[in-house]
Amino acid sequence: MRIRLTSVFVDDQAKALHFYTDILGFVKKHDVPVGEKDRWLTLVSPDEPDGTELLLEPIGHPIARTYRDTLVAEGIPLAQFAVDDVKAEYERLRDLGVRFTQEPLEMGPVTTAVFDDTCGNLIQIATQPQ
Repeated sequence: MRIRLTSVFVDDQAKALHFYTDILGFVKKHDVPVGEKDRWLTLVSPDEPDGTELLLEPIGHPIARTYRDTLVAEGIPLAQFAVDDVKAEYERLRDLGVRFTQEPLEMGPVTTAVFDDTCGNLIQIATQPQ
């Protein structure tokens, strides 16, 4: 068993595509129209083009919106992305105008930071213990 796909709920797929590709550096893998306005829109890491895909999922269902908005209100990230150096990535993203809700925080062998993805979610970046 392995993870092939995971998703984040987004208010606006075009805005999310811009943020996740132009700011975070992911690359588009699939972009297929679904219905009148939605898309099956997945991204991958440029370092792992055949790796786990991130679906920018339209937040159409009220329960999904309540779940996501409650996580944000509680300061809980919806997803976590691994980076080699949290402090360097924090500085890079901050310089691009990304708003952080948690600056880099060292917790033993792990360092984390949390940012607002401009699409309704909090996302955590973290180094992984070696």
